[in-house]
Amino acid sequence: MIHSMTGYAAASRDLGQAVLSLEIKSVNSRYLDIGFRLGEDLRFLEMNLRERIVEKIGRGKIECRGYLQAQSSGVRERTPNTAMLAELGRLDVAVRGALPQAAPLSVAEVLRWPGVLAEETLSNDQLQAAALEVFGQLMGEFVASRQREGAKLADVLRERAARMREHVTAVLPLVPLAIGAYQERVAAKLREAVANLDEDRIRQEVGVFAAKIDVAEELARLVTHLDEVERVLKKGGAVGKRLDFLMQELNREANTLASKSVSAEVTAISLELKLLIEQMREQVQNLE
Repeated sequence: MIHSMTGYAAASRDLGQAVLSLEIKSVNSRYLDIGFRLGEDLRFLEMNLRERIVEKIGRGKIECRGYLQAQSSGVRERTPNTAMLAELGRLDVAVRGALPQAAPLSVAEVLRWPGVLAEETLSNDQLQAAALEVFGQLMGEFVASRQREGAKLADVLRERAARMREHVTAVLPLVPLAIGAYQERVAAKLREAVANLDEDRIRQEVGVFAAKIDVAEELARLVTHLDEVERVLKKGGAVGKRLDFLMQELNREANTLASKSVSAEVTAISLELKLLIEQMREQVQNLE
């Protein structure tokens, strides 16, 4: 599969006391660049999350967000902390043993004591287990979104490559026509310039002209590069850097074709090739 560097996925899970929300998105980049924006209570997960991203992603600018949102709706049953109650009971007995006149703690005072009715919280182990499970599902959706985008980009590149082949094929019959037209112009000029027509001179001029405008090598290299583009797209995997290099080579040959052009038709085709190459290059920039 070919992967785009553009992707997005989000997931959340109700953990009872709070809702865990995770989000990951990416854009194109020359390298793998991972950034995190995690809440304070999730920062300890960064290393584990980074390792799981590196396992699945080869290139792109990645941003991962995560936070816990406390549940505010509904009434949750709370029970006193039995260990704290026992400790308060021991202290109450010890104090009244030393100070018999001291009044015993009331129920209201006990319940207001810090820690007696403390909210139940998730341990780091519980939170890590839940977060890694959610993140595993999130990464599956994220990679799938990059695959879908990559498949669309590959289809665009194949379509542009097919159109380039059509233009290259169209150039082939135009070169002999240009040589023939040039031969007629040279013959006419020489006939006007000299009294005695020198056919050898005409053939010499035409030969020099034909050598200058010979684009057979450029056309052959264009076809070869297009073959390689299709091969790379078919192979799949991390193709972005290879295709970017091929776009440079295609553009080089299109420029040479334009510089050797001696007809409006060839010039128009070379410009169209350059436009298609630029469109392909823009899409290639988004491939991993």
